[in-house]
Amino acid sequence: MEKSIDEINIRIRDGNARVVTAEEMPDIVAELGEEAALREVDVVTTGTFGAMCSSGAFFNFGHADPPIRMERVWLNDVEAYAGIAAVDAYLGATQQSTTQGDRYGGAHVIEDLISGRSVELRAISRGTDCYPLRTVTTNLLLEDLNTATMLNPRNAYQCYNAAANSTDRVLHTYMGTLLPNCGNVSYSGAGALSPLANDPTYHVIGSGVPIFLGGAQGMVVGEGTQSSPATGFATLMTTGDLTHMSPDYIRAATFQGYGVTMYVGLGIPLPVTDLTVVRSTAVRDEDLTTGVVDYGVPSRDRPTLRRVTYAELKSGRIELNGEEVRTSSLSSYRKARQVAEALKGWVEMGSIALSLPTRRVEASRRTRPMRETKLVPRVREVMEAKVVCITEDEPITEAALKLLRGETNHLPILDGDRRLVGIVTTYDVTKAVARPGERLCVRDIMTRKVVRTTPEEAVDIAAQKLERHNISALPVVDPQNHVIGMLTAINLGKLLGGRWKA
Repeated sequence: MEKSIDEINIRIRDGNARVVTAEEMPDIVAELGEEAALREVDVVTTGTFGAMCSSGAFFNFGHADPPIRMERVWLNDVEAYAGIAAVDAYLGATQQSTTQGDRYGGAHVIEDLISGRSVELRAISRGTDCYPLRTVTTNLLLEDLNTATMLNPRNAYQCYNAAANSTDRVLHTYMGTLLPNCGNVSYSGAGALSPLANDPTYHVIGSGVPIFLGGAQGMVVGEGTQSSPATGFATLMTTGDLTHMSPDYIRAATFQGYGVTMYVGLGIPLPVTDLTVVRSTAVRDEDLTTGVVDYGVPSRDRPTLRRVTYAELKSGRIELNGEEVRTSSLSSYRKARQVAEALKGWVEMGSIALSLPTRRVEASRRTRPMRETKLVPRVREVMEAKVVCITEDEPITEAALKLLRGETNHLPILDGDRRLVGIVTTYDVTKAVARPGERLCVRDIMTRKVVRTTPEEAVDIAAQKLERHNISALPVVDPQNHVIGMLTAINLGKLLGGRWKA
């Protein structure tokens, strides 16, 4: 048995359609079976509400008198991209204020406009014969704009990695604050309520499909940027009219140490046309998995610590490395439910008509890494390979001699297996020598918590370590924690001075 989209739309028009949310569908299928569920249910609504950084809006401001070709544009001191047309601009949600930094950004401007608040437009131009005006400043409401169209390059993530942090310091990321030593796990997404989780083969989701976007009716433009359907990480490009949106479903936010983002409420009504839709919308949180990824590793390909289900994540605790770790969601399941319920109401009232994709999502597509023609230099290329070391049992007088002879200010400390266990500096030894009455050895004055690097680490990351810890050198260690080099601020200074060539 199959149902056409026309049959479903006729039922919606006549008020006879059975509409359920994705949260309700699994129990219906379990109770009735797939064939009966196909006959019974016409539409399944989905919803999600989370941070979607890759969002923004196009604006047309209308012409001033005399006219101006805006070459640079600011809205409440947040710069928008003006390289489109004379009085058009695109404002990205994550763009930060030139005066307030990450406390205010493009997402806040969009929320202010939707909320009915006035926004200051400021623009400059070099002036031309047909556009003689060089500056303009005015205050605008959303209703004053000719066009205010939200166009989000990457929304409705099919899946999102959960995040943990194996380092010994707090990390501030787009996945929120991650506590050291895997002290918490942060995740995002509505699980079984999420749109693409209910159509993983993109059977009824694609270009032209109507959606709920920010409280307004919108549309799927097509695949989102960085969409990787073949690996289960698809995204959608979406659009909708800003003038019909609500601050209940569009909210600006700032993540400490990361910057501005925008929370977007998004839902897609799925027409139940065949058994493929029935089976995919019967998904539960127990069926959906994601990886807990170690954000403590500063690499594109971060290691996955384990696979988890959304049911485990939503329980509030998971087991990680033999310990129970708290989980927390960056997205709101309560708001996702509201999106799905609001969308259900629209369909039941007949205020939204369903359609099948005018262009299908390419299910085999997968993202590729950046092609880098000039590689970032690695620590091994600039480090000092000849390193003077000392053992922890030696007297500090020997450390002083080595510091003098080795023309270095840092001595890595090795244990009996020649592994790094500490470090002393000229300053440490100077303080110890100033106490001649005490017979001290190296272990008594060394710093045991050593900030280190590896030969394959990018020098940018190593430089951040030096800056963050206010130190001037890093021991370079191999996988067995043997010291194979030393990276100093002097080495990095030579690099920045242009001595390293790509």
